[in-house]
Amino acid sequence: MVFCTLRKRIKGLARNKDYRGRVKFVMEKSHQTIRLAANQARGAPSFQEKARIKGPRTELSGIRGNLPGILLNLLGIMFCLTGCGEQAPGPGATASGETKSAEPAVPEEVQGAAQALLGSETQVLVFGDLAKTGKQQFLAANVVPKTPTNNVPGTIVTRAVIAENNNGKWMELLRCDEYLKNEKGFLGLTPLNEVSGWRVQFEQDAEKGLQVYFTPLKVSGSAHVLPIGVRWNPATRRYQSLDRTYEHFLLESPSIDAARSSLR
Repeated sequence: MVFCTLRKRIKGLARNKDYRGRVKFVMEKSHQTIRLAANQARGAPSFQEKARIKGPRTELSGIRGNLPGILLNLLGIMFCLTGCGEQAPGPGATASGETKSAEPAVPEEVQGAAQALLGSETQVLVFGDLAKTGKQQFLAANVVPKTPTNNVPGTIVTRAVIAENNNGKWMELLRCDEYLKNEKGFLGLTPLNEVSGWRVQFEQDAEKGLQVYFTPLKVSGSAHVLPIGVRWNPATRRYQSLDRTYEHFLLESPSIDAARSSLR
């Protein structure tokens, strides 16, 4: 604010004709003084030269008296050129704008249980009270690394599981490999032909809990028409697929042959 005020003051002085005229006059007298000083080295100046030197010296004495003010004006100009009115960011501005909250580390117990179900090359995608039942669960998968030929959005997996901790023992609740199935059979809307890869996406609702979307992929990499939504059903106490509105649960088929028969 001080520098902004100083800048306005300097602009006001610059627009003042008397002020500009005085500065011009003093500068001209200063140049005359320099020339006379050079001549003084060759000989004593005449009476007229002494008179001409006296005037500029008087002006220069006035400038020396106002030197602190002139320096202050110059400093004000320098600061104003750097940007008047700009405010420095707050103490936490840089940290909050550039850093992201780190994801919680996967506990060794959860990672070990996931590897026991899917092997050593297993990645835990999310864990916690996923079904809002008070029990710990996790979603883990064998993730396919991204490559130039694999640019499908989402997480591409070959297999995935959802498991739950019951009294210290991890139990599998849902498996995604060639098909989608739980302990009761094959989930509704599961493709009748084997699937070699899936695109997995998920979201967490504060009340309904985890909802996972499984999109089957063909060998060429093209996606299925619509993803299959899966969520915990509190009534049946298991993960089941949802209809195309993602609101109503679908029953399982005890075998893939039974699912094929139901479509005939």
